[in-house]
Amino acid sequence: MADIVTIGDATLILGDCLDILPTLGKVDAVITDPPYGIGADRNLRANKQHGSAAAPSKDYGVGNWDATPPDQALLDRCVSAGSWAAVWGGNYFRFDPSACWLVWDKDNGDNGYADCELAWSNYPRAVRKFKWRWMGMLQEVMSQKEDRQHPTQKPVALMGWCIELAPQSKSILDPFMGSGTTGVACANLGRKFIGIEIEERYFQIACERIDNAYRQARMFA
Repeated sequence: MADIVTIGDATLILGDCLDILPTLGKVDAVITDPPYGIGADRNLRANKQHGSAAAPSKDYGVGNWDATPPDQALLDRCVSAGSWAAVWGGNYFRFDPSACWLVWDKDNGDNGYADCELAWSNYPRAVRKFKWRWMGMLQEVMSQKEDRQHPTQKPVALMGWCIELAPQSKSILDPFMGSGTTGVACANLGRKFIGIEIEERYFQIACERIDNAYRQARMFA
């Protein structure tokens, strides 16, 4: 039986989304960043310069979650769990043609990392671009710098942008929750959230980050 933690309007589930998805009802939107199968779990980039990167990559330790991408049938099941969907790394997978790809311009500068990341979506919109610097120790808003605890962690602002683009979406599912960024964005925006994560280490980090987001919201309220 999966472990379930409830924090505010967030339901966080430790387990395999393959087993858990059939037990859930349909949500308004699925917004997620699944493993791409590029070895990010093996710490391959840690402390190796890519061109003129401003600083060495952080050492996140070694895991076993990014050796291969998720099965396409699983990804299709994830997408079908919501009326709308946005899947980061969509260029690594096989989805139907889309008029609305989401583009994250990372403003990385001159180095070997990707200039942009792409999300496939079925949003009824044209292509949209979000520019947000995420270059090692340099971030878009240095006064509110985020602590990166996952090698493929996305900015909270980016995931919030994805949520707000999804039409009339008050309930959000992230089947590959990682360190919980989508859940933090949902807490900030007042949306209901369901997050699933198979790695206990990152599940605990997600719980802590989302709890902190709700604590801050209550403090400002």
